[in-house]
Amino acid sequence: MRKIGFTSLLLATLLGAALTTGCKSASTVAGAGQDAARKVKTSKVKSPNRSIVILYDNDVHCGVDGYSKIAGLRDAISDTAYVAVVSSGDYIQGGTVGALSKGQYIIDIMKAVGYDAVTLGNHEFDYKISYMFDLLGQMKTPVTCVNLVETKTNKMVYEPYVMKQMGDKKVAFVGVVTPTTLMTEAFAFHDEDGNQAYDLMTSQVYSIVQQNVDKARKDGADYVVVLSHLGEAKTDVNVDSHGLVENTTGIDVVLDGHTHSTIPCTVVNNKLGKPVLTTQTGTKFANVGKLLIMPDGKMTTELIPAQNIEKKSASVQQTIDSIYALSEAKTSRHICDSDVPLNILNEQGRQEVRINETNAGDIVADAFRIVSGADLAMTNGGGIRCGLKPGKLTYGDLVAMLPYDNYLCVVEIPGSKIVEVLKSVSKHLPAEYGQFAQVSGLKYTVKVSDHSVTDVVVLNPQTNEYEPIDLNKMYKVATVDYCVTGGGFDDVLKGSKFVKEAYLIYSDALIQYVTENLKGHIGNEYAKPQGRITVVQ
Repeated sequence: MRKIGFTSLLLATLLGAALTTGCKSASTVAGAGQDAARKVKTSKVKSPNRSIVILYDNDVHCGVDGYSKIAGLRDAISDTAYVAVVSSGDYIQGGTVGALSKGQYIIDIMKAVGYDAVTLGNHEFDYKISYMFDLLGQMKTPVTCVNLVETKTNKMVYEPYVMKQMGDKKVAFVGVVTPTTLMTEAFAFHDEDGNQAYDLMTSQVYSIVQQNVDKARKDGADYVVVLSHLGEAKTDVNVDSHGLVENTTGIDVVLDGHTHSTIPCTVVNNKLGKPVLTTQTGTKFANVGKLLIMPDGKMTTELIPAQNIEKKSASVQQTIDSIYALSEAKTSRHICDSDVPLNILNEQGRQEVRINETNAGDIVADAFRIVSGADLAMTNGGGIRCGLKPGKLTYGDLVAMLPYDNYLCVVEIPGSKIVEVLKSVSKHLPAEYGQFAQVSGLKYTVKVSDHSVTDVVVLNPQTNEYEPIDLNKMYKVATVDYCVTGGGFDDVLKGSKFVKEAYLIYSDALIQYVTENLKGHIGNEYAKPQGRITVVQ
């Protein structure tokens, strides 16, 4: 099996019959929102001794090089096992290739792979739901999501499960997306008149999943696999993948996502005390997940480091290479030089930008404040997606750092509202939180034990000194439109008065700052965080 070292796959090969091809889905696409599951034709060739392998990913976030590997891995083992490839969401956003094409290039690549089923991640909603419908419709892959419904009709937008015949067994894939998307991507769920057009059924997620697991079993599913974009971490809405297992029955495996965790296998007991496997691959195709279902029904999950997979799909790689060629002219353009690394991670690999000040957060917030001419700037740490190495930096590098479809804007708010934002986004410490504020023209202290925010001071541009914030004074604050109208900053800024509405994409604001204000050179002033945020226990 090449140099991949898959012990369990070799075991499957020894147990399985030497058939020439795997069973492939011949499912037909049902209409949106119908309760009926997709029907799949049964292969004429069956072998009870052949194992089932489900290859899975989650939170790829435009890590496109992994797609040829997951497809190559599928092709390499399809002679010895029934194979399917699935995704647990967050694929169209999070990197340069996605940002340049608004997800189109990613869909082109996934279409070349030929996924058997996918669910939605919260970032599939970033360009609004109507655009998501258009993109995913091009992929020609069954989409499953039990909790996305039309508000007026309460009908599901996508199928509640996808049934795939694999030899003489049926595997049902049930999709579910985190209802926190209603807050983090709030703008996507409303029509042009501001009315909520879609919902994620926050209080009913577990019961809806249970209903459709039961339907899938009644429809003949031998195994039920949940494609989950919930994450194992506790949330404000009390919906997570472990809670899903603990409150349901009939699920065999949860292929999870959303929290970017690397989990080869965790066992969680369901409502009846039966063990259920849960797993996550990390992010950006660091690993390919492999669920193995043996002929006797025993299951294992494991993560295969992508760097260890030598086999690639030639056709998928050709698509990737073509897309790289299309984007090369723009992404390779030299923008600036940096003497220092700009970091978002700490030495332990945690997302420091979501729990404390970082030098990457400093330069981004400075760019927003100075380019816009605002009094101060605040931006959510989760919008800064990667750090940058020292040396020559290209357009593609800076877009990779700020890859989303966010636009710079300026709002006018009182000092009391600024403090309210800081308190709200600091309440999750010491846990990572994407809304944690990186700032410019502002300093503050947050105490982890009680999440209090004190010593808030604002830069006086005339004296270049920091002064205590005036809770009644109106300040012009630069941020991204997502933090005002899209659910960012916990909706604290929702309804704020715009001084400048969304007018410049946020990566372009950074590019303008480093080229015009820094004259194409990032120096030692950004070598380390500048002391704007003090976190004490």
